[in-house]
Amino acid sequence: MKFKTTLLLIIFSFTMLLLWDRWISYNNEFPVAVTEVDSPEISPPINEEPTNQIDLPSVNKLESKRVAPLEEKIETSEKKDVVILENSVLKLGINTLGGVVEFAELQNQKSEDYPDGKIILFNNTPASVYLAESGLIPLGKRKTKFPDHLTQFKVIEKTSDKLVISADRNGVLLTKTYEIQPKSYAVVVTHNITNISNETIQAGLYYQLSRDPDPPLGGSSFYNTYTGPVFYTEGEKFQKVSFSDIEESSQEHVQVSKDGWFGIIQHYYVGAWLLKNNLDREFYTRKLKNNKYSVGAIQLSDSLQPKQTQSFTNLLYVGPQYQEDLRKLEKGLDLVVDYGILTIVAKPIFWLLDKLHSVVGNWGWAIVSLTIIIKLLFFPLTAASYKSMAKMKAVTPKIMKIREQFKENKMQLNNAMMDLYKKEKINPLGGCLPILIQIPVFIALYWVLLASAEIRDAPWVFWITDLSKPDPYFILPIIMAATMFIQMRLNPAPPDPLQAKIMMFMPIVFSIFFFFFPSGLVLYWLVNNVVSIAQQWSIMRKLNVRAG
Repeated sequence: MKFKTTLLLIIFSFTMLLLWDRWISYNNEFPVAVTEVDSPEISPPINEEPTNQIDLPSVNKLESKRVAPLEEKIETSEKKDVVILENSVLKLGINTLGGVVEFAELQNQKSEDYPDGKIILFNNTPASVYLAESGLIPLGKRKTKFPDHLTQFKVIEKTSDKLVISADRNGVLLTKTYEIQPKSYAVVVTHNITNISNETIQAGLYYQLSRDPDPPLGGSSFYNTYTGPVFYTEGEKFQKVSFSDIEESSQEHVQVSKDGWFGIIQHYYVGAWLLKNNLDREFYTRKLKNNKYSVGAIQLSDSLQPKQTQSFTNLLYVGPQYQEDLRKLEKGLDLVVDYGILTIVAKPIFWLLDKLHSVVGNWGWAIVSLTIIIKLLFFPLTAASYKSMAKMKAVTPKIMKIREQFKENKMQLNNAMMDLYKKEKINPLGGCLPILIQIPVFIALYWVLLASAEIRDAPWVFWITDLSKPDPYFILPIIMAATMFIQMRLNPAPPDPLQAKIMMFMPIVFSIFFFFFPSGLVLYWLVNNVVSIAQQWSIMRKLNVRAG
């Protein structure tokens, strides 16, 4: 009994600590970040000193000597123009210095955390650095530089949704073409490598994403979502590599493959290079200066004779994690939706939620329907649990009498309690085991509602205009607290007075705790409580057990 009391006190104390931490952070905004992001203008590239021989891996044909680093000092005299491409959902800023995609605004993804009220994914400001880069590196013992993401390019062709730029360096001409697909977050990127020298050349074409490790704007102190590099190949499947692992040089990920893609994910969004060919690619991660990290892949060109050209056409995706769209775009890309270790359970749950949404046309009502379906599927287990609790509630007066009678002798107390359970045919663990079996499903559902981008900006009814944000008037958490009180009245009272007092406070604590949770999650818990109350009341009525 002391163990139970201690456990409840720990839970209560930890909950209060989280609430206090959230209250402090809620009343102390991040002035530095707000100040730095205050201007929506696209900043020029960051000038940084070269890294000290950070080697890139070698792909099969590459010699054992590692290739040269992709960093060098940017000359201040170079021109830095940003060209804008856009369609109805995506606005890109491409710097002619390196052909770097340094700005990506998702035009139909609203957020009050950004200056223009729209999500900005790629960015290049003092507050946020997230870039998509590409270029060439020479192979073998050749020391000369080829056009890379630090080379000045010139504009060859420009329309509202297409940009062609080129640069030549040391006998190699690199032409980059960016073309945004209509109503899509996918960008077709073509690299044409032309040998304009008088000798045979071979280059490595690299694609990389560079980013600072800071969490994106609009996060929560109550739950953490993964931000960092990811890889996918047919052989190794989906892999995550944290920034901290890269910092400590302890990262483990696929090295060489004939298929696969890489990206950097954050809550609801992803930037990814999708290599649409079956050529060998070697993946790498590394720590840069100025507290930035990069993840990338290198592919070999053919041995190009003078005047010969080779083309590489791939996709750059920068947008929300809409699972159906990602699944159609590239195999395994839908796995960027981070459901954690319970993905195998969460995926079918989201599939059912999505199907329900296609029927009812509203994500809020889809959540309600899904919760009811899951409760009905588990009804045989919950019924066993409620029957056990109902029997315990019915014999509570007898239990209290036994506790009072043998309070000085614990051995006699335990024997008397076991005799009572045997006589009344009560399993003391009967109320716990069915619930434990359901926990993985409910945790998976929790992550489905938390991580699915489809829920973002989705309204339910009246004042709930975004299921991914907290209830602005705290109505759902308050109603949920009321349902928790009702549930407590239906359950047998704890025999320990301290436990009883703590349990009385728990609905209040949890309602405050849920003030800061997304309203979609609160809706799930509320509906779950209401259905549980109906099921428990029905079972208790059949067993002639009075509530209260």
